[in-house]
Amino acid sequence: MSFEAALARAQADTQATLDEMLARFDGAVGDAMRHACNGGKRLRAFLCLESAALHDAPRDRALRAAAAIECVHAYSLVHDDLPCMDDDDMRRGRPTVHRQWDEATAVLAGDALQTLAFEILADPATHPDGAVRSELVLTLARDAGAAGMVRGQALDIAAEEAEAPLSLDQITEMQRLKTGRLLEWPCRAGAVMGRADPAPMLDFAGHLGLAFQIADDLLDVEGDAAATGKAVGKDAAAGKATFVSLLGVEGARARARQLIETAEMSLLPYGPAAANLKGVARYVVTRDR
Repeated sequence: MSFEAALARAQADTQATLDEMLARFDGAVGDAMRHACNGGKRLRAFLCLESAALHDAPRDRALRAAAAIECVHAYSLVHDDLPCMDDDDMRRGRPTVHRQWDEATAVLAGDALQTLAFEILADPATHPDGAVRSELVLTLARDAGAAGMVRGQALDIAAEEAEAPLSLDQITEMQRLKTGRLLEWPCRAGAVMGRADPAPMLDFAGHLGLAFQIADDLLDVEGDAAATGKAVGKDAAAGKATFVSLLGVEGARARARQLIETAEMSLLPYGPAAANLKGVARYVVTRDR
C-alpha cells in the first residue's frame, strides 16, 4: 500500500474509532469533544499504526492507542487556542471550540479528552497484558505532562516575556518537548504493543518531530490561511524567535531536510517494511497545512 493510501486509511479508521468512542457523551461538552476530534492530518495516529504494524501488533488494538494519542493532541489544541494561550479563532478551517461554544466548555472538553485517552489505554481491549497497558499509560502521562508537552508549552509562554529571544538550542529543546514528545509516543506505543525495543522508533521520531516543527515555522511565514486552516504570520507579529527567524527560510528548510535524512537512517533496521514511515517523513517537510 502506498504512503498516500496508508495515510488515508489511517485517517478514516481513526476517525471511525473516535466517532464510536465519543458517541456516548452528550450535551455541550460531548458536542465540543466531537468538534475538537473531527478532521486533522492524523499523523500521530498514522505513526502509531505503522509502528504497530512493524512490530506485529494487531491493528484493532493499535487503533485504540491511535485514538488515545489523538484525544491528547485534540485536548492540547483546544487549550492552546484559548484566549489565555494563543487566542486563536480558527482550527482546521473551523471555529475553535471556545469560539463555537465558550471558554468554560472548551476547558471542560479538553479535560474530558485528556482523561478519555487514559481510559482507552487502561481498558483490557487495548492490550490483554496489564504490564503493556501500564507502560502505555505511564509513558503517555510523562510525554504529555509537566516534564513533556506541558513543559514545552510553559517554556513557549515564558519566552514571550523574556528580555532576550531564545537561542537555537533553547528553541530546539522547547519544541522537542512541546511538539516532539507527542510524536514520539505513538512511535513508542506500536513497539510496546508488539513487545519490542522502541529505541529505533524513538530515534526516528525525535528527528521527525523537529523537522515537523521547522515545517510549521515555515508555514507560518509562507503558508496560506485557507490551506492551513489556521492563522499564519502570528510568530513574526509577536516577535517570537523561531527556527526560521534564526536560520532564515533556506537555512530552516535545509535543516529540516537534514533531520529527515537522519530520521530515515533510523529506520534501516526495518528494511522495506518501513517505506510508509519514510513517506511520512518526506510528507512532513512538503505539506501545505
